[in-house]
Amino acid sequence: MQQSSRVQSQPHAGSLPPRPRFPLHLRSAAALAAALQGLIDACPRRRESQTLHAQLLTSGLGGTAELSVKLLVLHLRCGSLHNTRAVFDGMPRPTNAAHNYLAAGYFRRGLPGEALGIVRRLAASTGRLDVFALCMAMKVSAALALPGNVLVRTVAEPDEILSAALVDAYVKSGLLGYARRAHAAMPEQSAVCSTALVVGCMNEGMFRDAEAIFESMEKDLVAYNAMVEGYSKAEETAEGSLEVYKAMQRAGFRPTLSTFVSVLGACSLLSSPELGEQVHCQAIKSSLSGNMKTGSALVDMYAKCGRVEDGRRVFDHMPERNVTTWTSMIDGYGKNGLSDEALQVFGEMRRRPDVRLNHTTFLSVLSACAQAGLLSRGQEVFQSMESEYSLRFGSVHQAYDFVRGIPARPNSDVWAALLGAATLHGDMDVADVAAREVFELSRAGRPGAYMAFSNTLAAAGKWDGVHDVREMMKRRGVLKDAACSWVGSDNPPLVD
Repeated sequence: MQQSSRVQSQPHAGSLPPRPRFPLHLRSAAALAAALQGLIDACPRRRESQTLHAQLLTSGLGGTAELSVKLLVLHLRCGSLHNTRAVFDGMPRPTNAAHNYLAAGYFRRGLPGEALGIVRRLAASTGRLDVFALCMAMKVSAALALPGNVLVRTVAEPDEILSAALVDAYVKSGLLGYARRAHAAMPEQSAVCSTALVVGCMNEGMFRDAEAIFESMEKDLVAYNAMVEGYSKAEETAEGSLEVYKAMQRAGFRPTLSTFVSVLGACSLLSSPELGEQVHCQAIKSSLSGNMKTGSALVDMYAKCGRVEDGRRVFDHMPERNVTTWTSMIDGYGKNGLSDEALQVFGEMRRRPDVRLNHTTFLSVLSACAQAGLLSRGQEVFQSMESEYSLRFGSVHQAYDFVRGIPARPNSDVWAALLGAATLHGDMDVADVAAREVFELSRAGRPGAYMAFSNTLAAAGKWDGVHDVREMMKRRGVLKDAACSWVGSDNPPLVD
C-alpha cells in the first residue's frame, strides 16, 4: 500500500534541531526587545507578528517577562486578541503591565466584561490596583452601568491611597455624586481625599459644599490652594479667593507659586490693581516674582486692570518668557485699544526661535486687529497660521470648534476674539453665536463686541439686525468707545 504523501519524514536519531532564523545581532534579550519595539511602532501585519512569535518560541529566546509583554503589545497592535491572550496565559507570572495592556485591549474591542475579569485578576494577585487599572475600572463601571465604588470594592480592598485615587478619578470624570459617596464611605477621611472633593465641588460651582468640607477637614497648604484657585475663576467669587489667601497666611502657611497665580487672577477679575500690587510685592519678597508663571499672571493682571504699561515693565524685566507670557502682553495691549503695540510685540515674538506661537496667540492678535479695524492685517495674520506655523483652523468654523473644545467654559475674552475672526471673514453664523456669548457673559462691558456684530450684520445687508443691536446697546446702557471702533474700509459705520 502506497504511503500517503502527507506523512512527513522523521529526522534521523541524533540529528540537530533546526537553527533559529535570527541573525547574530538579535540573539540577546535586549536586542530582541529593541527589535520588537521597532516592529510595534511600525504597525505590522498580523501574519508578520505570528511568524516572529513562532520564531521566538522555536529559538528559546522569548521567555523573559519584558519580551512577553512586548509580544502581547505586538499582537494587540495587529488586532489579534486571541494571540494576545495566548501570550498572557503563557506567562508564568503576568506583570502589572501585561494585565493592564490586555484589559485595555478587551475594553477597546467592546468587551468590558472580559476587561473586568483581567482587572479583578490583577487585584487578586497584587492586593491593590495601580492608577492605570483604577482608570480602567472606572471605564468598565461606566460601560457596564455599575457604580464605580461598588466595582472597585469587588476587585480590591480599599485603603487610603486607593480611596483618594477613586475620589480624584470621579472628580475628573465629572461624577461628583459618586465622589461624595466614596469620600463618605472612607473609615478615615484623609486631607488628600477631602481636598480632591473640594476641587470637585469648586469645579461644579458648589461653593457652599466646598466650604463645608474645607471647614470640617484637617487643613494643609494644598487644601488652602484648592480653595484659593476655586474662588479665583469667577468674578462673583473672586473676593473669596483673597479672603482665603489672607486666612492661609494667618494660619502660618506661606503662599506658593500656584497661590500667587490664582490670587493675581482674582485681582484681574476684580479689576483691582491696588490689591494686585500688594500681591506683587509679596511675590517679590518670596522670590517668586521672576518665575514665568507669576510674571505672566502679573502681565495679565495689570493689563486687565487698565495698567498695561506696568504690565510691560514686568514683561521687560522677566529673565525668561514663554508663549503664555508673550500672548498675555499681546492680549493686554489689544484689550486696552493699543493695537499697534500689540502687533509690534507679535512681530518680536515671531522673530524668537525659542517661542512657538499657538492658537491662543493668534486669537489675541486677531482680536487686536479687529479692535482697530485692521481688516487686511487680520486677514494676513489668519492666513499665516497655516502657511508659516502649520496651525490650522482652515475656516472660522474650525476656529469655533477650537473654542468649543476648551475644557472650561470660554470667557468673554475668548468669544470676543472669535467674534473678531468671524468679523474679519464675514462669517455671519459664527459671528452670531460668538456675539450672543459675549453679550451674555459681559452685558455692558464690551462695546467693541456690539460694534463688531453690528458691522458684520451691516456688511451682510441685514439692516434689521443692525437696528436690533443698536436698540440692545441703548437698553443696556452700552456706550460706544472710540478705542473700540470697528469701522473698516469695507464695512459701513454704525450710524447713531
